Amino acid sequence: MLKAVATQAYRAGLACVLGAAFVLAPASVFARGTPSQDGSPTISLAELPPQGRATYALIREGGPFPHAKDGVVFGNRERLLPPHRRGYWREYTVRTPGARDRGARRIVCGGKPRTPDACYYTSDHYASFREIVE
Repeated sequence: MLKAVATQAYRAGLACVLGAAFVLAPASVFARGTPSQDGSPTISLAELPPQGRATYALIREGGPFPHAKDGVVFGNRERLLPPHRRGYWREYTVRTPGARDRGARRIVCGGKPRTPDACYYTSDHYASFREIVE
């Protein structure tokens, strides 16, 4: 009897945790910031880390980029960015001091390479995005 009660309580607790996760998931998709016109949070160019501002400047200049994968097509498989045809989004590495690899920080831009329609910053390898506003 005690085992049955414990099992029920465990399942109820698990269901409660899962329910809370589903309720909170949409809110946790984006990091903090003032919403843009499409509802996503924003980050000003001045708020980007210095390495992010340097990457953004290189994007506007058309390169050259330090990483071979900079400028490759970003598939938006997470579907956190506004939907567009394949090839619209491109990703660029934001250097992470002390990291031996490319790190988790990226800027993803859509549209023409030197004059993108929109750019988004992620510090957590695509788990959340903030639109860059100048």
